[in-house]
Amino acid sequence: MKKKKCIAMLLAGGQGSRLKALTESIAKPAVSFGGKYRIIDFSLSNCVNSGIDTVGILIQYKPLVLNKYVGTGESWDLDVADGGVHILPPYAGESGGEWYEGTADSIYHNIDFIDMYEPENVLILSGDHIYKADYNEMLEEHIKNDSDLTVSVLEVPIEEASRFGIMSTDEQGRITKFAEKPKEPESNLASMGIYIFKWDVLKTALLEDHEDESSAHDFGKNVIPKLLKEGKRLYSYSFKGYWKDVGTIDSYYEAQMDLMDPEVDFDVFTKDVRVFSNNNMYPSQFIGDTAKISDSMISNGCAVYGTVEHSILGTGCIVEYGSVVKDSILLPDSHVGKYCYIEKAIINEGHTVDDGTNIGGPDQEVQLVGETHLTI
Repeated sequence: MKKKKCIAMLLAGGQGSRLKALTESIAKPAVSFGGKYRIIDFSLSNCVNSGIDTVGILIQYKPLVLNKYVGTGESWDLDVADGGVHILPPYAGESGGEWYEGTADSIYHNIDFIDMYEPENVLILSGDHIYKADYNEMLEEHIKNDSDLTVSVLEVPIEEASRFGIMSTDEQGRITKFAEKPKEPESNLASMGIYIFKWDVLKTALLEDHEDESSAHDFGKNVIPKLLKEGKRLYSYSFKGYWKDVGTIDSYYEAQMDLMDPEVDFDVFTKDVRVFSNNNMYPSQFIGDTAKISDSMISNGCAVYGTVEHSILGTGCIVEYGSVVKDSILLPDSHVGKYCYIEKAIINEGHTVDDGTNIGGPDQEVQLVGETHLTI
């Protein structure tokens, strides 16, 4: 098998409990986003757009939907013979399958998979962030700096810095300090959870971390601080562009509203840097004679007979006659009955809103309505 310059390991096992009913039956990376996409589409598309053709997806919580959705990876051109996409389930211990103890532990238990490709570098990704990136640019900088680890960073408001892993760097971008969610941050350079390691350095670090009984086996809490203490060459890579952690209902809602905001530089439909998905089985939209649509995204398979304003309708949604949907997100295959009024709400996947229902309003917090009923 040909040695790889870089392979990717995508952490997609998160429960995402802050997303409430959205993740009660599916993993966070499998949650619908932007009409026709799922959250994991962004990381997978970034990989293929960056020429990385070997991706291991580490699944854990509620894996069936994600497994089915990714399939062979054909939808992202990741069904190549010498690489491709691989679903990696939780490891089996003596007493059966066991969950990973932390982010580093999840990679440790897949060392054999990585060794199979003998990569020079390993890209570690999270499957639950919304952004478009060229990992090649980060990899080139990593190689130029002869870096043992390169961490992609984003400048955040200093008042929000305590929510992230925060780095201090010198003039060359070399990391001099790293603190995981510090109470009093010294800088505003936040880790995006995107790492490129030299594989030999990472493998040694994982083996040592596994033997440390006091470790939480986490990259931010344990592995990175230890490498820094050992004097390894750690550099930051400054990311420029849109990035959003959609870990809460509010941030999930805001990121989708950003898709329709001309002031926000984030376009999932740019042809030269596409976001791919596996939602291509739906027919065209049907817009009835009574429909009124403005400033909205209407996905394939939708049927609209009512009024839709500044909203996103996922694949297969129905809005019946006499209903108004405003500043809202309808997830795939949801159904709004007749004479409903819905404002500033998220209607869960496959949920039916009964005729004459009123939900939300302009001065209320975003409401999530219904349980997830999947059709994929």
